[in-house]
Order: sequence, then structure tokens, then C-alpha cells
Amino acid sequence: MSAIERLSSLVLPGNGWLWLVLVLVEGTALAAAVHALLNKKQPSTAFGWIGVSLLFPPLGPLLYYMFGINRVRMAAQRLDRQSRYGLDAHRPGAHAQVRDYRGRISDGQLMLAAAGDRLSPWPLVFGNTLRPLRNGEQAYPPMLEAIERAQSFVYLSTYIFESNTVGQRFIDALGRAIERGVDVRVLLDGIGAYYHRPSPQWALRSRGVNVARFLPPRLLPPSLQLNLRNHRKILVTDGTVAFTGGMNIGDRHLPSRGGIKDMHFRLTGPIVRQIEAVFLSDWAFVTGEQVPISSPRQNVGPGGVACRCLAGAPIRDVERLAIMLVTAAAAARSRILIMTPYFLPSDRLVGVLQAAALRGIEVVIVLPARNNLPYVGWAAHHGLAELLKRGVKVFYQPPPFAHTKLFVVDDEYALVGSPNIDPRSLRLNFELAVEVYDRASAAQFAEHIRAAAAESTACSLADLEARSFLTRLRDSFFWLFSPYM
Repeated sequence: MSAIERLSSLVLPGNGWLWLVLVLVEGTALAAAVHALLNKKQPSTAFGWIGVSLLFPPLGPLLYYMFGINRVRMAAQRLDRQSRYGLDAHRPGAHAQVRDYRGRISDGQLMLAAAGDRLSPWPLVFGNTLRPLRNGEQAYPPMLEAIERAQSFVYLSTYIFESNTVGQRFIDALGRAIERGVDVRVLLDGIGAYYHRPSPQWALRSRGVNVARFLPPRLLPPSLQLNLRNHRKILVTDGTVAFTGGMNIGDRHLPSRGGIKDMHFRLTGPIVRQIEAVFLSDWAFVTGEQVPISSPRQNVGPGGVACRCLAGAPIRDVERLAIMLVTAAAAARSRILIMTPYFLPSDRLVGVLQAAALRGIEVVIVLPARNNLPYVGWAAHHGLAELLKRGVKVFYQPPPFAHTKLFVVDDEYALVGSPNIDPRSLRLNFELAVEVYDRASAAQFAEHIRAAAAESTACSLADLEARSFLTRLRDSFFWLFSPYM
């Protein structure tokens, strides 16, 4: 008789195997709790997973294994995502080189540019054009035109790709590009691909398009990564023009047909190669295929818009986007204007916005009155009182649902792209933001936010206090899950 069997016979005579199973279950729970303690950066997150693992074995450890462990970090490090493409890339960090932009941007922008040098591997580049495109009605025609004009390559990455009227137009345009001999690569998120059925990947592959899926769920070996999603929206053609922003591909972004409002951006200039590098990094991560970045095709003249890519991902510097938002808000001298569909800010950002409002800085936040994810809107209500009582102004934009993401500081700096202001975007997703150091562009975005606020309903402390007990209970309950929304 083995030692374990002898011990089990003493504890539970005749039920040794049952005792062994209990030991394994409790051991798994303890291992999950220790792993969370050692690897989670936020005390609340660590405490939550420890509690779930210890109190609800074996379900708790299983949930932690499925949703709490970042399995992409080591693989991404092996691919060396940050410096592979030679775009004057460097290792960002506290001691990274700060480039000299004096005379090219305003003195008020220099500190933010220094922060960007320490957060992004790429420099601020000049001579770009940036054109905002409102809703699918303005965005899809130039995107399709860029695909139709492409002669060398088309790179497309999107979270959701619908196979409806708009989606079919993109499928047809990509198919025609293949017929012209263009290198067409499409990257679909593994979970986002299921938002619309039938999935367009089969139609794309039937046209010869090279399609890959980002961390798709699978049974063997089991993998279900709901949190590590590629939320980036990228279209790059021939290294000369790029599109990014908040729009997916589909009829849902056509307000004229009952869809949602959103804003996308068309860019030309050196910033295009940075966006291309982000796509190729993701492509290499998914497929293992290292595709060289295209050669520079544009002469950079004086003037234009100064831009830089800021790619957020749950690897290495997880807090990159969150820190940039806090840094930009802390640097504000006159105003901070925010438009976002999902607003679950960190305690750090809340503190900076409160401090800004107390210093007399105008802080305006525009949110949708009716959210397409109601539970996110409910959770957001819970924390608004802390902002309102310090002087922050919050407005609810009437339907249709506004999916636009804009962050503007002092009418001379803006951050645009795919990230929302919530933990999922800032910590759990692969996102792409573009810094914009340009007074004209920032002023245009500020005017868009102000116009939306003028047509919106102001939220007051009285409104929040007037909520019924059940409503406040609902909002508080969903707020508990805000780190994973």
C-alpha cells in the first residue's frame, strides 16, 4: 500500500480516491490563487481571482485558466513585435531617447511628444494628411476606392466583418484586387468573426484572399481567449494610404439605414508605414510569416500633420495607452474634451480629470444616452457622481448610438483610433491609436464634440441621485465587473 493510500484510508476509510480528488481540486485552486497573486498587477484584480479560485473550486480555477491568464505574452516577445521593421524604432521606456522636435511642434506639445517617445517605439513623423470621415457613408467609398486602385498590396484588419451589403462590396473589391495580382491579406479577430453569420472568411478565401484569424477559439487544444481580442481597424494599400478609427466593416455603420454613428480617418504620409508595421506585426503573430515592410514611397515636405502610432496590447507595457491618456489629461492647460461609447475610467484617470476640473480646466465628456451594450452603460453610471461633483461636465448623446472615440486636449493634441476608455480596450485588447499634434485637426475634433454636446442632455448629480434603489443596485452590480467589460 502506498503512502497516499495509507493516509487516505485514515482520513476517509474506503474513500481514498475521493480524498485524492479533493486534494487535487484544492491544490488546483491554491495554485491558481498563487499564480494570480504573483502575476496580476492590480490588487483588486488579484484579490478577485484569488477569491474566485479558492471559494469556487473547481469552477473558479477553470475560469481563471480560461480568462485570467495572458497566454500571448511569451509568444509575442519571441516575435519581437516592437523593433522588427526598422522605422527608426527603439525600445520605449523611462530611459528611452527623447527626440528634438523643437520648432516643428508648439512648446505646449513638447512634453507630450517626450512622453510618446517613451511609450511608443516610433518617432513623431511629419508631412502627413489626416481626413476625418463621418459614418460609413463617408468612410466606405474612399476605402473601397483605395482597394480598387491598389497595385501592390492591400492589408485589412478588422474586428467585425459583416457579410451584408457593405461587406459584400468589400469582398468583391478584394477579389478584384486578387485578379489584378495584388497581394491581399485580411486579418479577422477570432471572436469578432462570429458577430455576423455567415462569416465572410469563406467568401474571401473562395476569391483567393489570404485570410487569417486572430486567436480563434478552438477545442483541440482547448483555447477560449475572450479577453485578448484584436480590436484594431486597419486598411493599408500600397504603402501610400491608410485608414483607421472605430469602424468595422458592415451595414451597422450606416446611420442612414438605422446604423450607428462613428468616425474613421484617412491618412497619408510617413504615418502610413507605422500603421503598416502594426498590421505586419499582428500578421506575423498569427501566421508566423515575416513580411517585409514596403519601401518609403512619399517625399515628406514641410508642414502637414504630425502623427505617431501608439499600439496598445496586453504584452510588455500593458499600460501604454492608459498612461498616455493620463499624461495628456494631466498636461491640459485649458480644456479636455472626450467622446467615447464606453466609459469605465481607471482611478488614475478619474483623479486627473477631477484635479483638472478643480483647477478650472474645462472637462467635457460625451457619452451615448442609449448604449448598444446596456450593461456597460449601467456600470458607467456608478462612477459619474465622483466626476460631476468636482465640476466635470457629462452629456448624454441621443440616438443613434455614437461609437466615435475622440480625446482632445487644449485644441492642439488629439488621440484617435480604436481604443475605448475602458479596461478591455486599455488592458485586454490589441488596439491602435494615432497621436495627432496639429491645432487645425484638434480644433476640428473639438468642434465635433462641442456640437454633439450642444444637442445632448446634460447629466447632473440630481439625475443620478434620483435613480431608484433597484436602478442604483443594478448599476453598482455591473460596475463590479467593469475590469472585464
